[in-house]
This record gives sequence, C-alpha cells and structure tokens, in this order.
Amino acid sequence: MRNKLIASLVALLVSMPVIAAEQISGMAVHATHNETSKIIKGKITGYETADHTVQVAAGQTLSVNLKTGNTSSYFNVTAPGANEAMFIGSTSGNVYEGLIPASGVYTIRVYMMRNAARRDEVAQYTLSIKAK
Repeated sequence: MRNKLIASLVALLVSMPVIAAEQISGMAVHATHNETSKIIKGKITGYETADHTVQVAAGQTLSVNLKTGNTSSYFNVTAPGANEAMFIGSTSGNVYEGLIPASGVYTIRVYMMRNAARRDEVAQYTLSIKAK
C-alpha cells in the first residue's frame, strides 16, 4: 500500500506543469514637488514583468498611461508597503490618474495576462508617467 502511495505521489509530481518564473526588470522615475514626467519605452515577453518606480509626495496627482499593441498587456499601481495594487489595469483600463494619499515610492508594474503570457507573446509598450 505504501509503495502505491509513493508511486502515485511521484506520478502526480512528474505530471504537474512547470510554472514559469516571473522575470522582473524596470526603471526608477524620480518626481520632486514640482511637475515631473517620464516616457519609458519597453518590451516584455511571456511571463516577464517590468516594474517602474516613482517617488511621489502626498497631495501630488499621479498620471500613468500605457500604450501597447498587445491587447493583453496592462499595468498596476501599488502604494509603498502595500500587498495589493491600488489600481488594476486589467479591470480598469490602461489610463490611471489619482491623488496620492501618502509620500513614498509607488510601483507601476507592466505585465501580460496569462492567456498571452503562456503563448510567450511580446508586448512592446510606451509608458507615460507624470506627477504634478
């Protein structure tokens, strides 16, 4: 009985799909108390993501716009120290504008949805970031 259990577990482990490791690249954008803007051109393939960070002061407005030819690519905006995104592009679109509640480094993550990522599609993008 024990040998059958071990054989079943080994068969299960061998048959499980391999999960691709997420590769993260990125660039920092520094915003001051004055208006700052940056245009970033990049490319992600498959499960890759690109993290772009921006230092923003409380009370500033952060604007982010993603232009891409791949309809399965989006971005999220995450506040410093947060576990969940405050803006999710796949449900809200590729344009964000919001008043920043707390000073700190915010992360803008460009990614592809699983359907495109598993086909190893490529998304070339232009990301416009503005803090004022």
